[in-house]
Amino acid sequence: MSVGEEVRTEQGKPQQSLGTAAARNLATTTKSVPQMQEITSRWLLRSLPWVDVQGGTYRVNRRLTFAVGDGRITFVKTGDQVEVIPAELGELPALRSYEDLETLSELARRCRRRDYAPGEVVASFGSRTEEVHLLAHGRVEKVGTGPYGDDAVLEVLGDGSYFGEQALLDPEAIWEYTARADTACTMLTLSRQDFEQVAERSDSLREHLEELRTLPDQDTNKYGEKAVELASGHSGEADIPHTFVDYDARPREYELSIAQTVLRIHSRVADLYNQPMNQTEQQLRLTVEALKERQEHELVNNRDFGLLHNCEYDQRLQPHDGVPSPDDLDELLSRRRGTKFFLAHPRAIAAFGRELNKRGLNPETIDLGGNRIPTWRGVPLYPCNKIPVTPERTTSIIAMRTGEAEQGVIGLRQSGIPDEIEPSLSVRFMGINEQAIIKYLVTAYYSAAVLVPDALGVLENVEIGRWR
Repeated sequence: MSVGEEVRTEQGKPQQSLGTAAARNLATTTKSVPQMQEITSRWLLRSLPWVDVQGGTYRVNRRLTFAVGDGRITFVKTGDQVEVIPAELGELPALRSYEDLETLSELARRCRRRDYAPGEVVASFGSRTEEVHLLAHGRVEKVGTGPYGDDAVLEVLGDGSYFGEQALLDPEAIWEYTARADTACTMLTLSRQDFEQVAERSDSLREHLEELRTLPDQDTNKYGEKAVELASGHSGEADIPHTFVDYDARPREYELSIAQTVLRIHSRVADLYNQPMNQTEQQLRLTVEALKERQEHELVNNRDFGLLHNCEYDQRLQPHDGVPSPDDLDELLSRRRGTKFFLAHPRAIAAFGRELNKRGLNPETIDLGGNRIPTWRGVPLYPCNKIPVTPERTTSIIAMRTGEAEQGVIGLRQSGIPDEIEPSLSVRFMGINEQAIIKYLVTAYYSAAVLVPDALGVLENVEIGRWR
């Protein structure tokens, strides 16, 4: 504006006071630090006891356990066609440690698809076991006779389970329960006749089965560990058994995983725009927050050490009615001693709350750092949005015992690394390039270990979209 030019308002009248736009140039605004929607409560990171790992590797020594081939079977679905991955048949007890892929492929081709409607009987108690059933999708109830003669649900099987495996080794085997489809089910079945025909043409399979039949029965406890021979209740000069505790000769080792990024800041921004907030500090703060979110995601979902993938098959449960009911969480609690907390997606917690409302139950809550956390049987139920929700609106609920002293789940990290700003998290200056951009390497090292199998349990296929 030139000297002597009169400033006028939008109505054309002369301006009589300083405008707000000009005044802001001389005013100090009150502002927040940069905000970020990705930040969550991260209860898993806060609740896990962390063990300092020197050398980047943590070895879990256990008693010797004899494998019984009780894993989960994986299928491939192409359109409406369902096939079992041949190598996955090695999860069946009769085929454990068998590695002839050509023979396994032939067995996979002989698996026949069958679809069952809800309530349809798959196998009847007392009948001859002629087939092994591989459950590709759906839920199957094992129904037996209760102590008072009524039907009792012994177990609920989910995707990837199998039953009737004794048919492959024992031609005289009978069904000791009734298997009934709880939902619409898709299964693949392998008959003993097809299995024997393949064995007749495969020398390697015949040798494997012969070796399996001649193996001596291992004296184990109910957890599959080599038993410790003891004597009790005797008197006089009875012979006392000799024993020793055998160890697993190939214990699992957990290497620390890594999450990294390179943060870039222009030197002009770092030099000039630092009032009232330091730009470098704020950039680092938000980057570290994102790194911690990824760290918790990996602790839940990583295929190598993530909790969802490291839960043993016999510690995975299926909800009896699909929705997460108090009965299901009671069953989850009963599988382990000293459960420290549950971990569930917020939508799963809401679904559990709806079930409590239907029954007129009001769970207790506890105060943790100003947060009201719901509990069940005194065990806190922490929200964790890192647990995935499938397109079918199902998810999982995790229960765990924690701590080394309790043979539980522990977090792994290594403190004392160079340029550390938090335990096992470092920010290292990487220099300034020709464009005057400052670079920082932000790194986090972490992992998790399950010390004994029953420290971790998962309630799978929890339905969260049912409102009635």
